[in-house]
Amino acid sequence: MTASTSTLYHPKIAHFMETYGIVLIVLVMMAILAVIKPNVFLSAENLTNILKQNASLALLALGMLVVIVTGGIDLSVGSTMALAMVCIAMASRVGVPWPICLIGPVVGLAVGWANGIGLTWLKLPHPFIMTLGTLNIGRGLTYLLTGGAPVSGLQPELRYLGVSYWGLGIFNPPAGLPVSLVVVAISAVLLWLFLNRTSTGRHIYAIGGNPHAARVSGVNVDRVLTAVYMICGFFAGLAGLLLVGRTGSGFPNAGIGIELDAIAAVIIGGASFFGGRGTVLGVLAGVLIMGLLRNGLNINNVSAFWQMILIGFVIIIAVYIDVVRRKAAIRT
Repeated sequence: MTASTSTLYHPKIAHFMETYGIVLIVLVMMAILAVIKPNVFLSAENLTNILKQNASLALLALGMLVVIVTGGIDLSVGSTMALAMVCIAMASRVGVPWPICLIGPVVGLAVGWANGIGLTWLKLPHPFIMTLGTLNIGRGLTYLLTGGAPVSGLQPELRYLGVSYWGLGIFNPPAGLPVSLVVVAISAVLLWLFLNRTSTGRHIYAIGGNPHAARVSGVNVDRVLTAVYMICGFFAGLAGLLLVGRTGSGFPNAGIGIELDAIAAVIIGGASFFGGRGTVLGVLAGVLIMGLLRNGLNINNVSAFWQMILIGFVIIIAVYIDVVRRKAAIRT
């Protein structure tokens, strides 16, 4: 091995790239877009729109991270988010006091509990089956409750998280900080602390690494998995709370297909489909990569159809990198 090659594979450099490489990709993408469309991309309005438009996706991806770390998947987050939106909007329209209308996360917890109990009690072979079922159940409930029509008449207080800004110094909105971004930041910090500073968080990674070994070592795998899906459901309900505030109504068809974007963001962010691997920082970077990619294509007037094709290739490449990385780890 040459000197340059040994430097390239120096453990410290490898660890740095493993931890922060995804962040470097985000910075490179931002630099490229700033060069191509400086006046459009670097405008305060565009940058804040990127953050606001991807806030709900970021929350869904944070919840999805916890599930994927265990080697599972949750296909129901999109319909759970829509169901939370509809429940919030319907409660608000009939005059329920606005604090009680903050029931989105509670709805998400209930769906997550159903996923966890169904998976552990029924002993289904894979969470794909259980969450595919609740995906359809949740979406069907949104249509039954609303008749397929959006539910409007939201109380002003319920829109705060979705549309409000915190002013930064002399700046006024939209140059201020979106409140939805603050919600994402607080959620990310709390989730990081949970995964890295609690015994349950360590058990989650242990289950993803080897569920049989975790069970033998005394981990209550069924209880942890139920908690994992409840956490994912909670984040989906919180995402619904942000989105209903941003749109001003409950849409029964909101979030169709967004579960795939959440999964893609987690995988692009460096988590492994095989479980046992994934970070909060990587997930946030994965969400930003998808947001920047879409924004860059939009400001360059690229067709939405081409955007779908390109994002599909990005997902395939990300999963391929995960497979190669796993094979390399097995060989070593």
